[in-house]
Amino acid sequence: MREKFSRDVVLEKPKDRSFGHFATPIAFSLAKELRKSPMIIAEELASSFDDDTTVFSSVESVKGYLNFRLSENFLAEYAEWALSNPDDFGKQENKQKVLLEFVSANPTGPLHIGHARGAVYGDTLYRLAKHLGYDITAEYYVNDAGNQIDLLGLSIALYARENILKETVEYPESYYRGEYLEGLAKEAIEKFGKEIFSDASRYKELALWAKDGVMDIVVTSLADLNIHFDTFVNESSLYQDWDRVMEKMGDGIYTKEDKVWIASEAKGDDNDRVVVREDGRPTYLAGDIVYHNQKFERGYDHYINIWGADHHGYIPRVNAAVEYLGYDSKKLETLLAQMVSLLKNGEPYKMSKRAGNVILMSDIIDEIGGDALRFIFASKKSDTALEFDLAEFKKQDSSNPIFYIQYAHARINTIFSKSCIAKEEILASSLKGLDENANNLLFDALLLPEIIEDAFNSRQVQKLTDYLKSLAAALHKFYYDCRIIGNDDEAKLLKLITMVALSLKTGLSILGIEAIEKMTREDEEMQEDG
Repeated sequence: MREKFSRDVVLEKPKDRSFGHFATPIAFSLAKELRKSPMIIAEELASSFDDDTTVFSSVESVKGYLNFRLSENFLAEYAEWALSNPDDFGKQENKQKVLLEFVSANPTGPLHIGHARGAVYGDTLYRLAKHLGYDITAEYYVNDAGNQIDLLGLSIALYARENILKETVEYPESYYRGEYLEGLAKEAIEKFGKEIFSDASRYKELALWAKDGVMDIVVTSLADLNIHFDTFVNESSLYQDWDRVMEKMGDGIYTKEDKVWIASEAKGDDNDRVVVREDGRPTYLAGDIVYHNQKFERGYDHYINIWGADHHGYIPRVNAAVEYLGYDSKKLETLLAQMVSLLKNGEPYKMSKRAGNVILMSDIIDEIGGDALRFIFASKKSDTALEFDLAEFKKQDSSNPIFYIQYAHARINTIFSKSCIAKEEILASSLKGLDENANNLLFDALLLPEIIEDAFNSRQVQKLTDYLKSLAAALHKFYYDCRIIGNDDEAKLLKLITMVALSLKTGLSILGIEAIEKMTREDEEMQEDG
């Protein structure tokens, strides 16, 4: 298409399928350049496709729009290839190297539900990129330096003194709380003895040991959500490179009032920012400067950060540092994940005191499962607030979108179990000559590669969940409208829904969800009743 028009062409999908599979308003954008009305341009463009029947069965001009209908030969041959190469369906080859950093929560406690949103968003982007052939690395930046780590040691000691040593403890204003501290305290007794809890000079030692235990908790929770990282970078390991990186910053840093500042205002920030406090302690920004220098020195083509929405104001500071380090900040892309609100049966979800007044990610996984949680968090733009009711995602009916999609995939397998036609005969049948409804379903199933590419390029992973819900709905409707088993075209229709199953399974896999092959009898009865 681009070759024919010598420019990028915007394709839209008409809501009314009778207008065709695709439409483009390109005639309107050419009107000024060609000094003709869009309708005349559209008619001329449509006629230029008269001899091209390989891909399109028709190209029509409708009120200045060009409407395209794909030929049944093209759809049938594309489906034939996809079914013969299921592992390659929707895949591309991209040479670009991408470093994707996400989650990066402090190793001071278990992940809460807010962390889960960025985790699912990042991992889904990662899977989309992998499918599209990008050389992408998923990285976790472990913030294991600074006051938050010192506070971990203090919090374990306070917990142990009150709950294990049975002492009366006066708690400071800031400390960590939660059930996880019990396990760390008991392990600390085995390693260090109880004396460490009463020796404030050893709290740093306790903290540095405990952070690894917390990271084990974090990694296990992520694995329960089917999220895994390629690399981990510890903040504490970066400061040995501090002097070299500060020298590399050149005029980007200066000293004032016994503090070291970055001149970020000159690069678009609201103000200059402190990098090193007057007592010599580096700020959080200092670690990020060294970390981003290390990132760029590794030579990726593009860098993506996924941060919580509360870090919005932090973006220009890091971009300024990247520029002062001599790199192109346009290669650094920062995406934000908004907050999450939970309901249960319409009421605000009660936070757990044992979890330290936060909602733990692991608790929600235990309640609704990792697949449902992944789907929920992938189903809305990451930079918009998300509110959902746990009860909705525990229902085993069509009101639960993940169940609805899984049921579509399982339903296809159930249909196959009722057929006496051999698999070889089904795959050998032709997908030409389908009626309009079947042809539309085939087109919907073959849209997956376009959806995958668009979801990644736009960084809107919800486009994939929307597509899967739409495809599942189309499958269910087709099932009710058309008798498949016993139909004269049974083999052909079975091949059609095989293509649908491939798209559902591939799309779910990219979401980190395994497609269900068979529903329980109870689930099927509940769905049929619904």
